[in-house]
Amino acid sequence: MVALQIRDVPDEVRDILAERARQLGQSLQGYLLDLVKHEAERAGNVALLQRFEGRSDGVETAVSETVRELDADRAARVAGPGLSPGEPGAPA
Repeated sequence: MVALQIRDVPDEVRDILAERARQLGQSLQGYLLDLVKHEAERAGNVALLQRFEGRSDGVETAVSETVRELDADRAARVAGPGLSPGEPGAPA
């Protein structure tokens, strides 16, 4: 494994991230590692979706639209407890 270092992080950004980690019961390092892992997974997902671009199997959703929808759903989950978009009872 490698170590990553980020320089020149503003204090207020560090404080926000540390508070979010605390809310989730994680250390700042653990929280940031999860964020980095999730971002790497998303990059793989986009590459997979792009492989299907141009298919003519009746689906007319653009890859960019699907990626936006997935990002919005993930953002809703990261924002905290509550209903995710698409769940029964969630706002439209």
